[in-house]
Amino acid sequence: MQALCRDCLTTFDTEGRCPACRSPRVTRHPELFDLSIAHMDCDAFYASVEKRDNPELADKTVIIGGGRRGVVSTACYVARIKGVKSAMPMFQALKLCPEAVVVKPRFEAYTEASKAIRSMMDELTPVVEPLSLDEAFMDLTGTARLHGAPPAVMLARLVKRMKDELGLTGSIGLSHNKFLAKVASDLDKPRGFSIIGKAETTEFLRPKSVRLIWGIGPMAQESLAKAGIRTFDDLLRWDRRDLHDRFGGMGERLYSLARGEDGRRISPHTPVKGLSNETTFHEDTNDVDILDGHIWRMSEKVSARAKAKDMAGRVVTLKLKKSDHKLVTKRQSLYHPTQLTDVIYRTARGLFDQVGDKGPYRLLGVGISQLASAADADREGDLLDPGANRRAQAEHAADEIREKFGKDAIIKGRALR
Repeated sequence: MQALCRDCLTTFDTEGRCPACRSPRVTRHPELFDLSIAHMDCDAFYASVEKRDNPELADKTVIIGGGRRGVVSTACYVARIKGVKSAMPMFQALKLCPEAVVVKPRFEAYTEASKAIRSMMDELTPVVEPLSLDEAFMDLTGTARLHGAPPAVMLARLVKRMKDELGLTGSIGLSHNKFLAKVASDLDKPRGFSIIGKAETTEFLRPKSVRLIWGIGPMAQESLAKAGIRTFDDLLRWDRRDLHDRFGGMGERLYSLARGEDGRRISPHTPVKGLSNETTFHEDTNDVDILDGHIWRMSEKVSARAKAKDMAGRVVTLKLKKSDHKLVTKRQSLYHPTQLTDVIYRTARGLFDQVGDKGPYRLLGVGISQLASAADADREGDLLDPGANRRAQAEHAADEIREKFGKDAIIKGRALR
């Protein structure tokens, strides 16, 4: 069977450890060198960047978030094993994991690391489709002649470079379409390299929960369960027409994915219509301090992504979902496109104040749309807000200082909450 050592990149066809370096980190699969659609997902990305930049954290349990009164943004794997989840109130996370070190997020550092990883991906193939700062699809079809090695070897080389040059790790999913590549990348994290071949697709999927499908959240799962559908095997018992009649357009998608079929192409040129970030709370909340903290952190994330893409948005959107699942969406157009955390936050917080205390809420999101070039962003101050120019200059200066000195060179006061 075809085999690849992920440490020294030797290829061979014998059993056991790598014959060249004796490493046990060997990937074997009958279709190892025939597949070319991949998904790379960094391992606990934010926490990994913090541990890399601060060696004192290397052996510590790390939670990224906004202090005891804030919430969890993300956490390392040790904390996750103990039950810590994104959007969980920090006091609950620290009850589950009292030994954890809480670190305030540094989105400029995460953006810089993301750009470095993207540059490495671009060297492998021009067909890279980023999903976020820490994950992307890649189509390496036809690149074997260019690199003198099959896609699997080049993907192993990619994550080895990430570790050696950036001090960060990632997990690879390799398959014959996007859906299965993304599923595969989550099978053996961290530092995984998992493969779902064409020949095994149906048998692999049959016993799996339909939760593997993108967009199948708790409500969709409940709807499918009422129809007796909990696994892919259950889906396979339905014909296309019945699924369409019961679930509409989603039924067509379910029919195809149940058979491991996904015709979507990986496209690096898909137009970005908006940038957003949202989270579902661990518990429904009406606490204005917690909600305000979320609005600030999401504004930081959206700003970081906009700056990474050299884009700005003319419309700011606030999204809220109540405990009864009723969705509330508020939008505000700006005089000029923005990519500044300060502007995004102030606008989103103003939209939240318009909604008022009508919760409790189970989900909150912040985003920007009607995107434009960053060259057109934040050119003029708001005549009704004389301090806007000064705050914009301060934010740009802070970005430059963080880029140069990293770590916690400058911390926004609101992030200390």
